[in-house]
Amino acid sequence: MTIRDYKPDDAAVLVEVFHQSVHAIGRKDYSAAQVDAWSPAPVPADRFHARVSDGRSVFVAVDDDGTPIGFVELEGDGHIDLFYCHPDHAGSGVGKALYDRLERAALEAGLSRLYVEASEAARRFFLRAGFAVVRRRDFERNNVQIHNYLMEKTFG
Repeated sequence: MTIRDYKPDDAAVLVEVFHQSVHAIGRKDYSAAQVDAWSPAPVPADRFHARVSDGRSVFVAVDDDGTPIGFVELEGDGHIDLFYCHPDHAGSGVGKALYDRLERAALEAGLSRLYVEASEAARRFFLRAGFAVVRRRDFERNNVQIHNYLMEKTFG
């Protein structure tokens, strides 16, 4: 496995990684209705590419064949937006490798704080990475109640 920067050709695979992860990993903590509301279908690759081309850093984990198997996004203010691993690779160290790369980039950029809105599974991951829960966030997506957690980690 290698961690590298995002390339436009990654978009089509990453939207599938996101969708499959929500439905396989998310389903362990959320109902079928909630994961369907969270990701009803993969977003179009061109829309994903346009969103991640706004200046954020996107790190991609690729397998030995160069196929993307996970990704994480870091916005300039320290916000971690999307962070997903293909279900076939969950628990194999992909997430830790992606997070370690993101944290190095954050420190190199002089950020003093990282923050994220984390799902149940992500909350467990981020707690192990030294984040603290600020508060639970209950909200509605596509007419379905769902929740996540605002979490943060400060440096220095």
